[in-house]
Amino acid sequence: MRATVMYGSGDVRIEHVPDAHIIKPTDALVTITRACICGSDLWPYQQMKPSEIGNRMGHEFIGIVEAVGTEVRRVKPGDLVVAPFAWSDGTCIFCQGGLHTSCLHGGFWGGTELDGGQGEAVRVPQADGTLVVLPVGPDHALMPSLLTLSDVMGTGHHAALAAKVAPGKTVAVVGDGAVGLCGVIAARRLGAEQIILLGRHPDRIALGRDFGATDIVSERGEAAIERVRALTGGLGAHSVLECVGHGEATRTALSIARAGGAVGRVGVPQDATMPAAMSTFFRNITIAGGPAPVRAYIEELLPDVIEGRIEPGRVFDRTITLDGVPDGYRAMNDREAIKVMIRF
Repeated sequence: MRATVMYGSGDVRIEHVPDAHIIKPTDALVTITRACICGSDLWPYQQMKPSEIGNRMGHEFIGIVEAVGTEVRRVKPGDLVVAPFAWSDGTCIFCQGGLHTSCLHGGFWGGTELDGGQGEAVRVPQADGTLVVLPVGPDHALMPSLLTLSDVMGTGHHAALAAKVAPGKTVAVVGDGAVGLCGVIAARRLGAEQIILLGRHPDRIALGRDFGATDIVSERGEAAIERVRALTGGLGAHSVLECVGHGEATRTALSIARAGGAVGRVGVPQDATMPAAMSTFFRNITIAGGPAPVRAYIEELLPDVIEGRIEPGRVFDRTITLDGVPDGYRAMNDREAIKVMIRF
């Protein structure tokens, strides 16, 4: 079968790899119908050291179950399923507590050992705990929005929950990528009264306004901090969603939270230390977040997608085939595309 393999910074190839197949009785074999490129895929695209083996790429996909292991009970051949970006058994103490990304028997797609989502098929470990059956056909018009449930919509929702978004609150979203835009959707869905989007790209700002952003801050650094304070009566936001991961974005997020506020961090950190530690301590800022346990959120968000109350699939502004994946990485890295969908 064919799949995406990254060999180093900027070196993305489509290659023939061993066919995905069932190994354990808890596995399922899924043929992929939709996948995408994630903003987090751009970190290795920018920084990965050269490798002779390469890493299989992709962690967001929808597909059709082709076969299941002898112990799989919840999915069957022919089911259309969405897979969260982390696989999990659904039964361990952490899964039962809604923290599937810390599953005792789980893991993440791709790398050197597992299939990645940017390929023709995937072996899904712990299929019963991981896969969610979709109530539509594989060519349904809602495919883009359903695909966001594998990562970005659930991650935006996780940021909002970590930041304690609630009705009547003021929310600031740092980052206008797909996760930040889904964070705007999540904040509005949870009842935020004022939603400030920090972003600089006109196409993303326009989409953010459609999703519910009430104010836009395009400044950076101290100017951005002062602008948010001006929009919040000098107090800062009750809830801040940090959706980038760079040090400057993190510092901005921590600086614009009001005393007693909360920051939900879902941008993959690019620095080993956290800025503004002293000031956040003395302002009693809650700092939470991490890899989103999107498997815990799919059933909650799915009805809103199916019934059209939210449209997170609008973050996809380019659709390609598997052969177009290398250029899809380039387009996202060069900010020519917000998020790229792969159609098989």
